[in-house]
Amino acid sequence: MSDLKGFFAPLTPTGRSSVAPNMPWFYSGNLLTVEYLTDPANVRAILPPELELADEEPGAVAFIWADWQSCSTGGEELLDPQRSQYLEAFAVVRCKYEGKTYSRCVAIWVTKDFAIARGYFQGYPKKLGSIAMTRIFNHGKATPKLEAGAKLGASVAAYDHRLASAVVTLREPSETNGFVNGHPMLHNRWMPSITPGLGNSLDQLITMGGVDADLGQPWKGDAVLELHDSQWDELASILPVERVLAGYYREVGVTFNGGTLVADKSNPNV
Repeated sequence: MSDLKGFFAPLTPTGRSSVAPNMPWFYSGNLLTVEYLTDPANVRAILPPELELADEEPGAVAFIWADWQSCSTGGEELLDPQRSQYLEAFAVVRCKYEGKTYSRCVAIWVTKDFAIARGYFQGYPKKLGSIAMTRIFNHGKATPKLEAGAKLGASVAAYDHRLASAVVTLREPSETNGFVNGHPMLHNRWMPSITPGLGNSLDQLITMGGVDADLGQPWKGDAVLELHDSQWDELASILPVERVLAGYYREVGVTFNGGTLVADKSNPNV
């Protein structure tokens, strides 16, 4: 009997059926970001007890839309775009652990199953959603150009319920793409025991970041952001908008090739 292969399930003799391939994973795409302030108590309420609020602007949130093309070594997914292209929308806050400031994704929706699988591996709380964002092309009238006055829109819905929408009007080139999503990520990876009531078989605090960053010129502008709840998703009630700070647009490229275990409370015996 041959060995079964694959980075994720399903495992097969060849490994080709795995929902996501082995690392490294390469990403190229565009980010549309709206940063805003909420009450720091809202951020505190969505952090686990061992994490603290950031020292500066503890109520800052970044809501980000991303239009991604991704692949593994060899790039064969690029020739089958259904396996390489997806969109996501996610909320990021900052936190502190043992004196160091991190970014942390607290809500996220994506459009493909392989993105969900990779996200669970990385500690992102990914769910399936319907996402759209304005694309910038270099030619024609059915596109904004990357210039002052360009208007870009984005939306995310889940289970047919609209959860967020934004319009960003670009004003000028910027030195940064904002400050909330600018730190290593600090996430929890967990899996409940198969036996009810016995806690978590997997319970890890991990950190990670991208490498080999290839970043385009960021642009900054004004932004309007609307958040909503649905019967199945909490967003507006968890991280309501008190004041919008700014909107940003940037083309990015990055590689993910693993992370670091920070703390481990797993009990594999349950």
